[in-house]
Amino acid sequence: MNVPLLDLKLQYKTIKDEIDKAILKVAETQSLILGEEVSTLETTLAKYIDCTFAIGVSSGTDALLMAMMSLNLKPGDEVILPDYSFFATAGVVVRVGATPIFVDCDPITFNIIPEKIITKINSKTKAIIPVHLYGQSADIDSILEIANKYNIPVIEDCAQAIGAQNKDGKKVGSKGYCGCFSFYPTKNLGGFGDGGLITTNDKTIYQKFIQMRNHGMEPKYHHKFIGGNFRLDAIQAAVLNVKFKYLEEWNEKRRLNAKLYNETFISNKLAENTGKIEFDDNNKVLLPKAVYAQNNFTNYHIYNQYIIRVQKRDELRAFLSTNGIGSEIYYPVPFHKQECFAYLNNDENEFKNSIFNANSSLALPIFPELTKEQISYVVEKISEFINQ
Repeated sequence: MNVPLLDLKLQYKTIKDEIDKAILKVAETQSLILGEEVSTLETTLAKYIDCTFAIGVSSGTDALLMAMMSLNLKPGDEVILPDYSFFATAGVVVRVGATPIFVDCDPITFNIIPEKIITKINSKTKAIIPVHLYGQSADIDSILEIANKYNIPVIEDCAQAIGAQNKDGKKVGSKGYCGCFSFYPTKNLGGFGDGGLITTNDKTIYQKFIQMRNHGMEPKYHHKFIGGNFRLDAIQAAVLNVKFKYLEEWNEKRRLNAKLYNETFISNKLAENTGKIEFDDNNKVLLPKAVYAQNNFTNYHIYNQYIIRVQKRDELRAFLSTNGIGSEIYYPVPFHKQECFAYLNNDENEFKNSIFNANSSLALPIFPELTKEQISYVVEKISEFINQ
């Protein structure tokens, strides 16, 4: 049996006629940059996320970069962020001349630990970037409580979590200084190329982002500050406008797939429960846990990735590959161990959970079109490997 990590062709087939029609409409109008499709997407997503403003931009990375630029950071300024995440979160900090300050992640949610943020705050701290990793919200309320005490803006990195809810039922990207989203094709809501979104509830910040995405220009050919070419293409917006109608359905299918994975791992005696953090005879596979599930929120976790942790992870991945099963390692090198951040001289003892995740985590197929038979096959092969 073949089980790819992700098969976007299956999704495309189910909505092909709608997608093709939307793309053809853009081609016929030749309104290719921003325009009606982008405006429609912005209005739709602002309502969905429950924020006042949404701005379509060129990518999730550029959304984060714009957030950094809007704060007018300078060399010597510090930004606190998780040690375990996709590189863009840390890269944009350095690109504006600031210093990234890394914090360990929670052993269950993979997200930044609020209590450890406090220990890193000083007079140089100018922003905090929590990442809602793998589709699950960070503890944003606790983070905001800390940040508000010190008057520090919070930039929510929502690249993997559009539609995910935090513990009070509010969607990610609706509470901080701004929220940054990605529409990279592999995301739950993905385009046909790069694309992103910034959300905010502040009109002044919104107006600055609108100007910033077009080289800081307002009015035409007049530039009060330096921005960039951060505009969203109309074709990407058109595709996303079609796909958005199915987002809730796709997210629910991902949750059902995660539930079936958990149940199958437990029934195969590879794990006894979700959310365990140490390997033992009853927990050969550590399963992810949706921490806010008990509140019965519709979208508490959207499972952009389904992450297990196993011993001999690299050997298991090779074994799965030989049996036709796709997988991926997110992320094998925490920020504090990246060569480009060696100058920060971080103490490795501060990042126990990040290191553990980097060495043991493995993403399994979780896309909505995955079948029960494929999930059973994946678990069967993992069981075969572990029990050899």
